[in-house]
Amino acid sequence: MTGLALAAALVFSSADAHLAYETARELSENHSPRDAGTLRCRLAAQYLYDRINANGPDAKIDKFTAAAPNGSKHFYNIESRYVSHPGNDWIVLMSHYDTKPGVPSQGANDGASTSGLLVALCGAVNAQRPDSINVLFLWTDGEESIVAYGPDDGFWGSRHAAQALKEEKLKISAAVCLDMLGDKNLNITITRNSAIRLKREFAAAARDIGLQDILKAGKDAVKDDHVAFAECGFDAIDLIDFEYGSAPGLNDYWHTPEDTIDKISENSLLKSGRIAMAFLDRANRKAKKRKEK
Repeated sequence: MTGLALAAALVFSSADAHLAYETARELSENHSPRDAGTLRCRLAAQYLYDRINANGPDAKIDKFTAAAPNGSKHFYNIESRYVSHPGNDWIVLMSHYDTKPGVPSQGANDGASTSGLLVALCGAVNAQRPDSINVLFLWTDGEESIVAYGPDDGFWGSRHAAQALKEEKLKISAAVCLDMLGDKNLNITITRNSAIRLKREFAAAARDIGLQDILKAGKDAVKDDHVAFAECGFDAIDLIDFEYGSAPGLNDYWHTPEDTIDKISENSLLKSGRIAMAFLDRANRKAKKRKEK
């Protein structure tokens, strides 16, 4: 282990993983499907808003309207900000919570798992209070396309949020997208179109806590919510398990009615949460050392 690992302060616990799983379960069982622009999606946003406020810094719902293939829609991003000091750099952690339109699915892994994970991470960061980084937790609406991804289809929430944060001129050092990380057979890929610096930091964070075997470098560029942040000039990274299926290497549960809560594991959410928190811990300690020089 590195010296950074020995000084680790921020942890993601079994209790945090349980909160992540229960949030994902309730979102899957009680708020599905939750296609963008529908009442069920709005109710899902309210559910997440309540869960966030019960565990972390006060949340806000950002309602906005954008063009879609079948007409303008209302979208509902949710945001919670942990502020250690206004002058500190920001790290954005994000997950979408909507489901694929037209598919009668719980969206248990694709949307609910990392939405629950983000609720738990938000609560853990708020409780442990890192002193040298700020963290913006973002639940995006409208990640899924209606017809096919394009300028007016899909990624509505991340494009809206990234542009707003750019205009706010926040000092964002990393934008981290978490997607489909609750699969019982967890295999996390860092997509090719992720910032090289962040790839190295996440690899080091996983090694620090002995979870390097479930994290691998992907060969493919993946369209996900991190892209909007990269296009706005921020360093961005995507962590996704795109092997979510009935046999190793397959992804045949994705965007189908088979994406159900029974295929999600609390233990996988624990591992995913530990890696994310180890990354935050490294970032916090590095920022603190820079300030002390």
